[in-house]
Amino acid sequence: MKRILFYTNQFFGQIGGEEHANIPPRIEEGVVGIANLFKDKVEGKIVATIICGDNYYSENMEGCRAFLSKEVERLRPDLVIAGPAFNAGRFGMACGDVCSYINKKYGIATITGMYIENPAVEIYRSDTYIVETGKSAAFMRKAVSKMVALANKILRGEEIGLPEEEGYIPKGIRVNIFHQKTGAERALDMLVKKLKGEEYKTEIPIPTYDKVQAAKPITDLKKAKIALLTSGGIVPFGNPDHLPAATAKFYKKYPVSNIEGFAKGDYESVHAGYDPVYANENPNRILPLDLFKELERNGEIGSLYEFYFVTTGNSTSVADATRMGMEIAKELKEAGVDGAIMTST
Repeated sequence: MKRILFYTNQFFGQIGGEEHANIPPRIEEGVVGIANLFKDKVEGKIVATIICGDNYYSENMEGCRAFLSKEVERLRPDLVIAGPAFNAGRFGMACGDVCSYINKKYGIATITGMYIENPAVEIYRSDTYIVETGKSAAFMRKAVSKMVALANKILRGEEIGLPEEEGYIPKGIRVNIFHQKTGAERALDMLVKKLKGEEYKTEIPIPTYDKVQAAKPITDLKKAKIALLTSGGIVPFGNPDHLPAATAKFYKKYPVSNIEGFAKGDYESVHAGYDPVYANENPNRILPLDLFKELERNGEIGSLYEFYFVTTGNSTSVADATRMGMEIAKELKEAGVDGAIMTST
């Protein structure tokens, strides 16, 4: 029977949430946590489950790779499955690195699952199969089904089809396909369909990118009005406006004219994508209001805008982020703001 090694994080490994995001990698024999959803569906045996905290992996990558090497050489798996990570950035980076590292060093097939906007997709898509999933664990059943189908084809030694056939994100590999018609004939067929308003599919998708023209530099900071923005989730204590901890579709603004900084106990982080302990100890670590108040007092900037803007960038879609950014920019422009400082986590 084919042997499978599974990788997951502290949450899906049933250890805990953010408070355990710093645990070092550990290995459990057999099936643990999320791996149970795969065990009766894959045509192989999950021999062990590796669990590691999201923060620990990102901060100790070389050490984690050494741990992986030791276990891969001991267990000699035929396939490695990681995730699925959906739109979780740190988990996605860990899953991507696990799969990329093992595939490159040992030539072992690897599979993970992610939402298309997960930042790890662009980094690791060429090194491993990344099955496209929904944004969150609400899409778990579909994600597992697609990952299992691809895993079983690999375990059976079958030829893997095109991305749209198998459900994985394109790896950037071009393959030769034989057609009855020449390229020129197929191109004309597509052109005719386009002119008629009929559906057609290009053979070479061309990526499109937003072109953002950079603003002109501020000529004199001592006369400039500066606004503060953050996607780090710093809100008044108790989160009175119920800003979501993830997948935010709105932002809030709060006054800063009458405070000299964000005081512990008066403000807190509601962001679900990082450990908030140090942010709650001193929220200025996420958005340095205290520093900008000092710059304002010393005349190094003209003035500070009377409100700061906040949302949570954790799993927020590009479309929602773009909309929110345009709305905020409109207000800042109308208020005569010359520049903005945007902090994340």
